[in-house]
Amino acid sequence: MSDVFLKEQKYGKDKVRLVKVIRTGKWHEIVELTVRVLLEGDFAASYTKADNSLIVATDTMKNTVYILAKQSPNVNHIEVFATEIGQHFISTYSHVSKVNVWISKHKWTRMLVNGKLHDHSFLRDGEETRNTKVVITKKSGPKEVIVEIESGLKDLLVLKTTGSAFYGFLRDKYTTLQETNDHTFATDNSSSVQATLYLMAKIALEKFQQISSIHYELPNKHYFTYDLDRFGLKNTGKNSDIYYPVADPSGLITATIARTKPKL
Repeated sequence: MSDVFLKEQKYGKDKVRLVKVIRTGKWHEIVELTVRVLLEGDFAASYTKADNSLIVATDTMKNTVYILAKQSPNVNHIEVFATEIGQHFISTYSHVSKVNVWISKHKWTRMLVNGKLHDHSFLRDGEETRNTKVVITKKSGPKEVIVEIESGLKDLLVLKTTGSAFYGFLRDKYTTLQETNDHTFATDNSSSVQATLYLMAKIALEKFQQISSIHYELPNKHYFTYDLDRFGLKNTGKNSDIYYPVADPSGLITATIARTKPKL
């Protein structure tokens, strides 16, 4: 008797690219999304017995995303639209127990033409994306589900030309980094990325009670002053205005800040 078993599984459709134009007379809105849908449930036989009778084809999933996008007024609200996608698969297929939906919303900014916002022209002025992951899990009761939502920003690049610092760190025989003490983001005199990260999360959690936790992954990219002393030019201290970017290697600071659970 084999001791091999299927421990877990999920499958679905990835990188479903979608653009929807929302027209209100001459005024247009554009929404560009990338969608991933993964199903969990009673699919073991497709792995262990080559039985595909319960498999929802991934092409069907792709078509479903486009059909729901056509029908839904909520495509611009990615958390709501992702929930609608998940609810569809949970309610349509009795053998599906959990649906995982990821949506990335790509940036389009309305163009300013002759001092006025244009009604149907847009530009992409950044590569950051808004992202959500919605997990819908079927409960034992009829039509009862648990909905979990994680949302955030990815690839948002922010920069300060002054007001940040990094000092007081541990030094040993391998340390060459010099301390700096002149920098804040944007209104906080930050002593480190760690300190700024914690403060940003603390403010958000205190302001929005519906958020239970916040996770950050922050690569710390540097712009160093270029040495112009050898050319007889001052480029240090208050005279520094020429820098060169150093993308790699970069620091990486991650943390999850959560709300304290109330005592019962």
